[in-house]
Amino acid sequence: MIKADELEILKLGPCRIPSPLRNLSSHLGSHIDFVPDASRVFFYSSCETNERYRSAGEKLPSAEVVGPREMIYFDPKKTKAAIVTCGGLCPGINAVIRGIVMELHYRYGVEHIEGIKYGYQGMIPEYGHPVARLEPDGVKDIHTLGGTILGTSRGQQDTGRMVDFLLQRGIQTLFVIGGDGTLRAALAISREARKRNTGISVIGIPKTIDNDILYIDQSFGFESAFSEAVKAIASANTEAIGSPDCIGMVKLMGRDSGFIACAAALAMTDVNYVLIPEIPFALEGAGGFLAHLEERMARRRHAVIVASEGAGQEYFKGEKVEKDASGNVRFHDITVLLKDRISSHFQSKSRPVTIKVIDPSYMIRSIPASPLDSAYCLRLAQSAVHAAMSGRTEMVVGLRHDKLVHLPMPLVGQGRKRVDPKGPLWFSVLEATGQPNSFGPIGA
Repeated sequence: MIKADELEILKLGPCRIPSPLRNLSSHLGSHIDFVPDASRVFFYSSCETNERYRSAGEKLPSAEVVGPREMIYFDPKKTKAAIVTCGGLCPGINAVIRGIVMELHYRYGVEHIEGIKYGYQGMIPEYGHPVARLEPDGVKDIHTLGGTILGTSRGQQDTGRMVDFLLQRGIQTLFVIGGDGTLRAALAISREARKRNTGISVIGIPKTIDNDILYIDQSFGFESAFSEAVKAIASANTEAIGSPDCIGMVKLMGRDSGFIACAAALAMTDVNYVLIPEIPFALEGAGGFLAHLEERMARRRHAVIVASEGAGQEYFKGEKVEKDASGNVRFHDITVLLKDRISSHFQSKSRPVTIKVIDPSYMIRSIPASPLDSAYCLRLAQSAVHAAMSGRTEMVVGLRHDKLVHLPMPLVGQGRKRVDPKGPLWFSVLEATGQPNSFGPIGA
C-alpha cells in the first residue's frame, strides 16, 4: 500500500510570479479557476482500502490535481523549454508535442521551445543530431500525423552529459515523452540537475501503447491502438470463416500486459481465444489449449485466436535470450510456436487445418491518434505545461480514477500495470470468448 508522503510532488522553489493566464481571463471574458495546491483526490477509490488506512491511524493517500496555478515559478519571458520523445512509436506523440508548444507559446508566452531530435541521442553531440526550433506554425497540423516529428531512439546515454547539454543550451523545462525506461532516465536527469543545484524542471508524459504504466488508468495511444487492432481481428475472422477448418490468429502488442488484446477482443466479439502474458497456459493434455481448440473446430470448423506478444514465453525457457538497445528482452514469437503446435496436433488427428497469422504491430504503432486520443493528448500536454511552469519536477501527468493528477516519477517506475486474472476486465473477456479461465494443468 502506498504511503501518503510517497505522493508528494517535488518543487524547485516558491512560486512568486503571477500567472499570465490571469490575462487570459479578461481576454475570454470568463474567469479562470486557478487550482490551489491543496486540491487533491484520493489515490484509492475503494472504501474498504481507505478504511484500512483509517483503522491503522494513517493519512489517506491523495494525489495533486492538475491545472494552472495562480502563481508560477518560472518567468515565461526568460524561460527556455525543450521536448524529447523516446522509445517505440505510439499514436498521439505528435498531438502531445503540438499541445505542449501551443500551451507554452500562446498561454504562457514562452518564446523559445526546442525539439531534441532522436530521443536522448540528441543530447549527446557525437551523434550529430540537430536541435529543432518548435513554433506554432510548424506544429499546427502534426496531430494528424503518426509517429513523431522529432524522431526517437532507444538505449541509455550518459546522464551527466545530458545535463551538460541542457545547461549549455539554457533549458529550464524539459518535457519527456516516453515509457518506463525513458522515465527512469528522466528521473536520473532531474536528480543530477538537482545535485548540481540547477533549477531544471523535468516533467514526464507517459507513453506506452501497452497501457502498462503503473497507477495510471489509461495511457495515450491505447484507445487508438486497440481500435486499429480490431481491423486485424476482423480480417482474421473473415479468413477463418472463408475456408473450411481454418484458424485466424492475430498477434498484438503487449510484452508484459495484455490490455490491448483484451480491449480489442471485447470490441470485436468474434474472438474465441485470448492469450495474455498474465495467464500461463498448457498446450497439451486434458483441459489444455489444443484439446479445447480441437473441440471448437469439431463444432464450428473455424476459430479466431488473439495472442499478446508476451504470451506463452514460458515455452521458450532455456533458449537464447537477446535484448534490444533499451535492455528489454526480445521475446520469442508465440504465434510461430502456436502455428507449429496446432498444425502438428491436428495432423496427428488426421484432420489438417489451415492457419492464417496476422501481425499488425508496426501498422498500429504508426497510425495517427484517434479523435478521442487526440483530445486526451491535448489535456495531458496542457497539464504538463502547467506543472512545469509552477516549478514542479520529477513527476508525470496521468489519469487516475478519471481525474488528471500529478504522480511522482519514482512511484510510477516501481513496476508495470497488468491485467488482473481475477478482475472484471478478464472476466468480461471470458464472457465474450467463452474460453475457460485457464488451460491446464500448466506445464503439461
